[in-house]
Amino acid sequence: MKRIAIILLVTVIMASCDDEGRDLNKDISVPVSVMDISPGSLEEYISTTGTVIPVKEVTLKSEISGRYRLMKNPATGKPYALGDYVKAGAEIIQLEDDEYENNIKITSLELQLEISKQIFDKQKSLYAKGGVTLSELKNSEIEYINSKYSYEDALIRLRKMNVIAPFNGTIVSLTYTTTGNKIDAGLELITLMDYSNLLMDLNLAVKNIEVIDVGQKVRIMNYTIPDDTLTGIISQLSPAIDPQSRSFKAVVTIKNDELLLRPGMFAKGEIIVASKDSTIVIPKNIILSKQRGNTVFVIDKGQAQERIITFGLENPEFVEVISGLEIKEKLVTKGFETLRNKSKVKVVK
Repeated sequence: MKRIAIILLVTVIMASCDDEGRDLNKDISVPVSVMDISPGSLEEYISTTGTVIPVKEVTLKSEISGRYRLMKNPATGKPYALGDYVKAGAEIIQLEDDEYENNIKITSLELQLEISKQIFDKQKSLYAKGGVTLSELKNSEIEYINSKYSYEDALIRLRKMNVIAPFNGTIVSLTYTTTGNKIDAGLELITLMDYSNLLMDLNLAVKNIEVIDVGQKVRIMNYTIPDDTLTGIISQLSPAIDPQSRSFKAVVTIKNDELLLRPGMFAKGEIIVASKDSTIVIPKNIILSKQRGNTVFVIDKGQAQERIITFGLENPEFVEVISGLEIKEKLVTKGFETLRNKSKVKVVK
């Protein structure tokens, strides 16, 4: 009997301690940080990567053989060099060949054109007065046209003696040769790029084919320009799907007016496929995944209230909540990991 009494006493004491423990737990407040839920905006995007290339690029070759002469850049007063900006029509390299130039006979062809033009004009006047036949008029016109073709052909041949920039751009490759040295026809002399507009080829997963369309905006980023984001546009889409990679191709056109991106750079793109304003947006990292669904906590009268939420738009960092939360509620952003429904909380900064 004495032993039974001792056991009963121990049981009573332990039960009393458990009750005190429960009462003590009820008084513990979990420190949490909160944010006020307010309307916000959200963009849903697809992340991708690619290498940028210039829209305009040309390698100019010598069209004839001749003595090499590198011209001076008017902007620097020095011979053209790598990295120089060149305006369209600028003469960069000159090839000199007296024999070639003499054989063109540009001066005599110009005089012949002038004379044939005068004769044709005179024949037109005489024909109007009945002074010449239609056949004579037409023959003079043929002479004028042939002279014009001969002169224009000579100008084309003369232009082959000069390497001229076909568009505004930057010199990215230049073959240096001592002035006066004779070079052969067909030698690559200069490469010119205009990278104020760039292209980026993308390979996109086939699962995204229904949400990607021409005209969609793309944010372009690169580790060398962390504080600047450029804007691109989906300009081309391939309808074909690669059976090996299960992907399809897209081309992004990028405005690069300040030349922040360089041709050949590796860039990250975010294709914006949907957006919404004036909606509830919360960080993804405060959402708990439970059997009942995606869960967050709000604060009501000093207690944590568990809420099961439904997603709308989302991106890697944020999600739109279309049910489960209300504007102006206080959402727990820190300290939520140990919370349970109706846990006492203390809001801290």
